[in-house]
Amino acid sequence: MTTLASAFLMLQQTTGSNPIMGLLFYLLVFMPMQRQKKQQQQMLKTLENGSQVLTTGGIIGTIVSVNADDTLILRIKPDNLKIQVARSAVASLITEEKKAT
Repeated sequence: MTTLASAFLMLQQTTGSNPIMGLLFYLLVFMPMQRQKKQQQQMLKTLENGSQVLTTGGIIGTIVSVNADDTLILRIKPDNLKIQVARSAVASLITEEKKAT
C-alpha cells in the first residue's frame, strides 16, 4: 500500500488539487492492477498436483508435488526431468483451452 499511497501523492502534486483527476487515475490504473494481483495470488494458492504450469522463466511443466516450504517439483517433458521451483515463479496455469490454440 505504500507504493499506492506514494504514487497517489505524486499524482496530486503533478495534477494540482483536482480530486477528479486523482479518482480517474485510480480507477483506470490502480484498480485493474490490484484485481490482477489478487487473481494471481488466488491462482498460486490453488496449485495442485497434476496441473500444467508456465513459469516466469518460460518453462512448461506438470506439478508432481507441492512442498510445505512453498516450492513445487515440476516434471518437464520429453525427458521427464524434475526441477524444483518457487511457487511464486509460476506465471500461469495452462488449461485445455490454451493447449488447443
